[in-house]
Amino acid sequence: MHSQATRFQRFMAEAKELMILAAPIIVSQLSMSGMGFIDTSMAGQASARDLAAIAIGGSLWMPFYLLVRGTLMATTPTVAHLFGAGKTDDIACEVRQGLWIALIAGLVAMIYLHSTEPLLRLMKVSPDLIVITDEYLKALAYGAPAIAIYQTLNAYCEGTSDTRPAMVFSVIALLLNIPANYILIYGKFGFPAMGGVGCGWATALAFWSMAIMMMIYTAFGRKHKPRGIFAAIDRPVGSRIVEHLKLGFPIGMTMFIEGSIFAIIALLIGRLGASTVASHQVALNFSSLTFMLPLSISFAITIRVGQSLGANNPEKARFAAYVGHAVSLFCACLSAGLMLVAPEMIAGIYSSNPEVIQAASALLFYAAIFQFSDAMQAAAVGSLRGYKDTRTPMFLVVMAYWAVGLPMGYILGMTEIAGSPMGPRGFWIGLVAGLTIAALLLGLRLYTTSLNRCRMITPQTA
Repeated sequence: MHSQATRFQRFMAEAKELMILAAPIIVSQLSMSGMGFIDTSMAGQASARDLAAIAIGGSLWMPFYLLVRGTLMATTPTVAHLFGAGKTDDIACEVRQGLWIALIAGLVAMIYLHSTEPLLRLMKVSPDLIVITDEYLKALAYGAPAIAIYQTLNAYCEGTSDTRPAMVFSVIALLLNIPANYILIYGKFGFPAMGGVGCGWATALAFWSMAIMMMIYTAFGRKHKPRGIFAAIDRPVGSRIVEHLKLGFPIGMTMFIEGSIFAIIALLIGRLGASTVASHQVALNFSSLTFMLPLSISFAITIRVGQSLGANNPEKARFAAYVGHAVSLFCACLSAGLMLVAPEMIAGIYSSNPEVIQAASALLFYAAIFQFSDAMQAAAVGSLRGYKDTRTPMFLVVMAYWAVGLPMGYILGMTEIAGSPMGPRGFWIGLVAGLTIAALLLGLRLYTTSLNRCRMITPQTA
């Protein structure tokens, strides 16, 4: 009985530490999503063309952004291991190498965003939208180096269990984005009315504000000044950069794959009519919103697992992963319960069209089931990231999404192979199947990886 009580106390203590890390990350994630929502809503007030251009531009920018962001996230487990091991003198060198990667990634992103016009023509976007979209992306390009620098420094802060600055800076950037959009979209205070293009400049400005605030904080903040991140400029070290890329690129590819499958499904469903597309978008948007909880928890799990392994305590790392899964599952129960109990209320927030509400309510049933698999795979990925195991999870996600989820969704949704085409329901069933397989495979990988580490290393007292 006493041992059970002690284990429960350990569980609650770990869950508390996890949520202390995760709560600011949740706010930061919501703030970043809020910028996209504000851009969309304010551009829509300018004109339908501006709204469409922002949507098209976002579809070209977001997958690339996810690839870059994921690649730069290698800094988190790297720093977490060093921080847990007490090797604080080595942290600055690793972060500086990460900043070199950030600068290169930012420049590549700038080149990409300045070169999208041929891609827009290939997509057969109407000529009037090409002009606005191209100019929007070119304006956004000037913020690409800033967001890359910010993400690297934020990953460093997360690795040291310091997640609050990102919350504060992202909220400030969100609040800055609103007046900047107002001035540049509608042409206030002597500025020309730029429409949707103004969103690009406003977002770039917000990105630079985040980067500058984060640079000042990591250079002069009480917690970080002694580490001297900016005390020297190290030359790029090829071996260290390769190690960062070997760890980070699979993370980026995993995030890219997850993002791209939803984009492809949206394009396929686009053939089925406006009401069908709208109902799918309602279910997807609300699911994406609730996913912020397990996603943020997965980032916190990476920190806890990485620091425990750095401290040569694999048992504690395994326990942190276990607690992270339990907390993620609890969050999934809450979000799934809401979708099952009040689907029509949720759909009514997005649309007043009875046809859309009815169809979206039906899809929210599948989205509710989706929550459990999504939460478990996110927790497993976050845990494995803490073990610096990113390559195999990438292949497992590719297999689950592209070999199972998407083909099954297409067969059920668009063909008569398994009976009458089910439309969006078929794609959601495919997503649930793909995510469930991903969660099982990643969970098995985590089980074997964590068990092997416990056998290999003699742990310190937990």
